[in-house]
Amino acid sequence: QLQLVESGGGLVQPGGSLRLSCAVSGFTLDYYAIGWFRQAPGKEREGVSCINSSDDTTYYADSVKGRFTISEDIAKKKVYLQLNSLKPEDTGVYYCALVRCWATLINPLNLWGQGTLVTVSS
Repeated sequence: QLQLVESGGGLVQPGGSLRLSCAVSGFTLDYYAIGWFRQAPGKEREGVSCINSSDDTTYYADSVKGRFTISEDIAKKKVYLQLNSLKPEDTGVYYCALVRCWATLINPLNLWGQGTLVTVSS
């Protein structure tokens, strides 16, 4: 069964850090791209970052460039999103998904995790 499971969300103060994990099961990462999306209360879901395992292409939304870093451990079948210098506007549910990933574009396919909540507040 194809499955994505996120973890690592929580409550953090502005300026703090979190590391989100996306565990993959039912397929290997070698030839696929995984991305992260987020949805803030009352807003549409937006693409945050992705990584393409076949050529290490990465994408970052302008709002997170320089603060978030995506990485993967193919052997462990996990994709990580390191969130640094967090701001209140980073608050939302973060989802990992199977995607098509280019340097300037992320396009979700039909496989999503259940989401993990990130709250940035003092």
